[in-house]
Amino acid sequence: MTLSATIQDIAQRAKAASRPLATASTETKNRVLAEIARGLTLNRDKIQTENLRDIKAARQKGMSEAMIDRLFISDKILEGMIQGLDQVIALPDPVGIITRSWTRPNGLEISKKRIPLGVIAMIYESRPNVTVDAAALCLKSGNAAILRGGSEAFYSNTILAHIIGNALEGTDLPRESVQVLPVRDRRAINELLVQENYIDLVIPRGGEALIRFVVEHSTIPVLKHYRGICHVFVDETCDVDGAVAICINSKAQRPGVCNAMETLLVHEQIAPIFLPKVARAFKEAGVEMRGCPATLALVPEALPASETDWSTEYLDLIVSVKVVKGITQAMDHIAEFGSDHTDVIVTNNPHNAETFVKTVSSSMVGVNVSTRFNDGGELGLGAEIGISTSRLHAFGPMGLEELTSTKFVVVGRGQTRH
Repeated sequence: MTLSATIQDIAQRAKAASRPLATASTETKNRVLAEIARGLTLNRDKIQTENLRDIKAARQKGMSEAMIDRLFISDKILEGMIQGLDQVIALPDPVGIITRSWTRPNGLEISKKRIPLGVIAMIYESRPNVTVDAAALCLKSGNAAILRGGSEAFYSNTILAHIIGNALEGTDLPRESVQVLPVRDRRAINELLVQENYIDLVIPRGGEALIRFVVEHSTIPVLKHYRGICHVFVDETCDVDGAVAICINSKAQRPGVCNAMETLLVHEQIAPIFLPKVARAFKEAGVEMRGCPATLALVPEALPASETDWSTEYLDLIVSVKVVKGITQAMDHIAEFGSDHTDVIVTNNPHNAETFVKTVSSSMVGVNVSTRFNDGGELGLGAEIGISTSRLHAFGPMGLEELTSTKFVVVGRGQTRH
């Protein structure tokens, strides 16, 4: 078969699988998820062996350590994948839930009922744990999934796809309920993006270049976020040691992820005390600071920030730092350079906290917390399929409920319209 025919066949099989999947019982779906978790546990060594093949190839290609971190399936990451499956099993099944009901004057009984979206295509880079997270959420929400990971994670995704397929084998659900594209050819993405007759939604997850490519070439609706330009604003009333801890966690825990802090904003009144302290902590964590002139006066070893730094998603151990006159200037900066992803204020002033929450329009607005909490698992959604900053039809981390839509159900007793 040609590449075009192969991709169309995969899409057609996914569409066919979506029908029995949409009506599958919660018990059946949970049984598959439990079997995937068991497969991950039993095949731990095989998974990590295949993952190391990807890691070796990535290093040979000169991939940055931050990007390799996203690719690596450590014991902790693998355990997180298993725990994520357990969490999704424990979550209520959204399919079939009545979200609202009412009766019209003519006696018609009307309700809105949650239904799966149908077929979801995921296109993502690195992070092979996304393969399991996406499969779990799509299965539990009754959606068929077509998954296309990056070529850099080919071996990792292939072994995970095999485990997921085996888990589906012993059930009433088709093996095609979850399919991982078996080809590395980048043209497969182009072919996938024009299968509007079979695919209902595309979710790209990765760098801005990938997401813009998907948006430009897709004939299917796309749910996206372009960049994670995440901010922490430290105001003049903060607890300095607590603010330092939040900033280090936001930037350095996993710098290569979309909810890592990229820009630190500091109130000018607290800057002389706070910036030298956080600079020492950043240095110990290997973080490079790029600062405005006021920052350089307090932290001479920092590099000068350029205008492009404020709109750069580093995905690395680099942070841009700006001293601001107050909360209004901080929020203005976020409005100009932010990406509606994650923004945090560190403050002991309730009025400032309330103002920040009301004014900043990001998918997660935090008060005295790390930006790293904008994550489906951390927010209690179980695993997440991605973070949307597009507002339609979901905004923020996408869990089970965000992978459903609603339909109207109208029940009458023979009424006709006049």
